[in-house]
Amino acid sequence: MPGPSATPIVLSARQRALLQSLDKRQTASTRLARRVAVLLALDADPHLAAVARSLGLTRLTVRHWRDRWFDAAPALLHAEQQGANDRRLLALIEQALDDAPRPGGPATFSPEQIVGIVAVACEPPERSGRPIDHWTARELADEVKRRKIVSDISPRTVSRFLKTGRAAAAQEPLLAQRQPA
Repeated sequence: MPGPSATPIVLSARQRALLQSLDKRQTASTRLARRVAVLLALDADPHLAAVARSLGLTRLTVRHWRDRWFDAAPALLHAEQQGANDRRLLALIEQALDDAPRPGGPATFSPEQIVGIVAVACEPPERSGRPIDHWTARELADEVKRRKIVSDISPRTVSRFLKTGRAAAAQEPLLAQRQPA
């Protein structure tokens, strides 16, 4: 008994030409090229399993990009009807084939704040009026909060920033230490 019939994707002649130009582009990313190949193969043969087999992908991957194309098709068709130039239409196609945003919250600290934390860590603690020989993560966290570089930060987060800020085999410690007199 045959399964459900495949739903073909509909490409206008212009969309097909732009996808083919993307497929031939030397500077296209591998991901983009693979996604374009999926769409062009689906245009020729709407059967997911056959396209997946021919491209060495899973049916789920092929279905995912077919469905993403279905979602983007009305906007692409509207842009074509409004007389969008090839550059604009190509940008819309690339946007449709781009990675979806990843889950997760936004970064808590800006790059400027991280640089500020590292800069304070590189200063001698005496310059901040601290009666210590070298920075600890707790002292550094207190100091960057006092200077209003960040509103709140834990000593553990300060440690993480400093650990990732140094080379794997650092010759010198990242935290400034008082030099003997």
